[in-house]
Amino acid sequence: MSLALARSSVGPGRRAAVERAGALLKGMRETAGLTAQEVGQAINLRDPNLLEEAERGRIVLPFEIILRLAAVIGRRDPVAFVMKLTRSYNPELWKALENLGVGRLVAHAGREREFVNIYRARDEARRLSDAEFARVLAFVTAAFELALTFVRQERRK
Repeated sequence: MSLALARSSVGPGRRAAVERAGALLKGMRETAGLTAQEVGQAINLRDPNLLEEAERGRIVLPFEIILRLAAVIGRRDPVAFVMKLTRSYNPELWKALENLGVGRLVAHAGREREFVNIYRARDEARRLSDAEFARVLAFVTAAFELALTFVRQERRK
């Protein structure tokens, strides 16, 4: 995609959203400890200026490039990465997707990952026999149900 075509897709009404998206992208790239050139090489950009122009808020990145960026910058959580950039680039589209429940997918996936991380952070849990794991799982299930009961009671107050 040429820079001229990418620039033409930024109308005056979308300038602020594109600038916010560019700042978000730059922040995520810097947090990952990568230069724009390194990312450009990693995602096989033909035009090395494309990423820098996007970070400056001068152009809109095509969705295909956002997906490629997710594999490098957002590799730990690519869905959230794509959704954050989509939300920043096009708030109207994001609102429509949110109304369809897309945002809940990320929230649910994040919650599931947090549960898995509880298990992963405990070496002892991985050494349990099947029978021991079943007992621990039954206890965790009962504790979770009890916690949900408390939440329901709090909502009623």
